[in-house]
Amino acid sequence: MERLDAFMARANAAYYATRDPFADFTTSPEISQVFGELLGLWAAVMWREMGSPPGILLAEAGPGRGTLMADALRATAQAAPDFRPALHLVESSPRLRAIQAGKLPGAVWHESVEDLPPGPMVFLANEFLDALPIRQIRGEGEAFVVDGERVWSPDSDAPIQETCDVAIDIVRALAARGATALILDYGPSESAPGDSVQAIRDGAPADPFVDPGTADLTAHVDFAALARAARAAGANVHGPTPQGKFLASLGLFQRTGILARTQPPARAGAMIQAAQRLAEPDRMGRLFKAMAICHPGLPTPPGFEA
Repeated sequence: MERLDAFMARANAAYYATRDPFADFTTSPEISQVFGELLGLWAAVMWREMGSPPGILLAEAGPGRGTLMADALRATAQAAPDFRPALHLVESSPRLRAIQAGKLPGAVWHESVEDLPPGPMVFLANEFLDALPIRQIRGEGEAFVVDGERVWSPDSDAPIQETCDVAIDIVRALAARGATALILDYGPSESAPGDSVQAIRDGAPADPFVDPGTADLTAHVDFAALARAARAAGANVHGPTPQGKFLASLGLFQRTGILARTQPPARAGAMIQAAQRLAEPDRMGRLFKAMAICHPGLPTPPGFEA
């Protein structure tokens, strides 16, 4: 018998260490280069709002292939050349670190968010928190996994409640150190009961409790719980706001249009369709959310204006 959060942590550690997750799913930076460009420019704007501190850390948790950060740094090199951050990546998979190193020379890697060095920091996390281990509670019972099946101890018919202690600890620590953080992930704006654990294996939905380590396990991010933790630690919280609204306000479609004008028709059409995939409500635009955590002395970040 293994508690659900321990099972999920073990399964995802094995999955990311041994398999290519991008054979099973595609993340926003891989859909459109504009996604990473906009986040890089967002980071540069926030750095200026912080007073342009020297030695700024630009950190990303769960950087995948390094695509988001490579696009971000290319954009800031052109539009904000005075923004020269020290690049820090939170990645535990040696295989993914090797891929990231090919795109991001000079990066420094860390096993966990807690290992990031002190100092002023802009922190990015795209589709990172959804893969962190969750607990499920039903009445007085808690979810365990036994021989490929979920069981409850003790059993109960009450609604399922999910909590991700690891994500709450990360957000609390970021807020306490005064970091500027941007989180993009999927989940409801308000906490809601329900079972959101899902798995993708070979690009298709799979049983999350069978063959651990062969599928990507995720669950909805509880943005309301994260916001409460950040505020309790002294930070201001902006959002969550739908990803589509956030990206559109940053110039997703304008930037995509500029790029598309220089491309052949087929490529231009694909670029516009990629932007629509990120932003349209019935695709990624509504289910995915953006939330910012900032020092109380900073103004409202771009993309979160009323």
